[in-house]
Amino acid sequence: MRIDSHQHFWRVSRGDYFWMSPDVEVLYRDYGPEDLQPLLARHDIDRTILVQAAPSVAETEFMLEIAEAAPFVAGVVGWVGFTDPDSAQTIERLATNPLIVGFRPMVQDIPDDDWLLRPDLTVAFLTLVEQRLVFDALVLPRHLSRALVVADRYPDLSIVIDHGAKPLIREGLLDPWRADMAAMAARPNTVCKLSGLVTEARAEWTIDDLRPYVDHLLKVFGPERLLWGSDWPVVNLAGGYDRWRDATQELIAGLSDAEKAAILGGNAARIYLGGRGRR
Repeated sequence: MRIDSHQHFWRVSRGDYFWMSPDVEVLYRDYGPEDLQPLLARHDIDRTILVQAAPSVAETEFMLEIAEAAPFVAGVVGWVGFTDPDSAQTIERLATNPLIVGFRPMVQDIPDDDWLLRPDLTVAFLTLVEQRLVFDALVLPRHLSRALVVADRYPDLSIVIDHGAKPLIREGLLDPWRADMAAMAARPNTVCKLSGLVTEARAEWTIDDLRPYVDHLLKVFGPERLLWGSDWPVVNLAGGYDRWRDATQELIAGLSDAEKAAILGGNAARIYLGGRGRR
């Protein structure tokens, strides 16, 4: 099975996409299953993981409605207020829908860099473990030392690092991201998405711009712990779905067929759909 482990749908009129601006015309429009389906068909992709794009439970419920009507959506990564007093109850309520496979706080947009270390997140993290749900970590390089604490604090928590933690590709910087990602990869409860890298590169990015970062992720996580994702439609800011998919094929060309299959679907099926979701 081929799985796109990271894509979004949104309806602008819902009004809770605080990061979205009319200035970015390519994103400031509605995107739904009918827009994505031709791309999936072109690349023989069977299933997707639909990921939250707004910090609201209402958006999670909106995504679940879409997912129930879109057979190719295998699972939904939603949002919940991790510091809310009723976070456990909200997670448990949403998890009654088998399409919920995880939750993602938008850590990259939270002003407090130490937010992940707050003691009042404990209940939410433990509830994810109890419900066999994934924690999608939308973090930047500066958050990795805190994410490492979370990985050690909750060894039974399945952690998926989104977008390779968004390394500074545009600036050509590998350090200290390189060492921090190696430390994260040393924790057995972590995996990483091979997604979102092209939007961190310069506008006219090349394969050579991406290769040092992808090679490092392959080295420290191995093909068995990387999950390919398009980050569609955000990827439209940096060349689009087709170009990123083609670049991925070139970047992993040296791997065996089994290793490629793991990155392009098998790992996502194991991590997200092992006990939940739609097969």
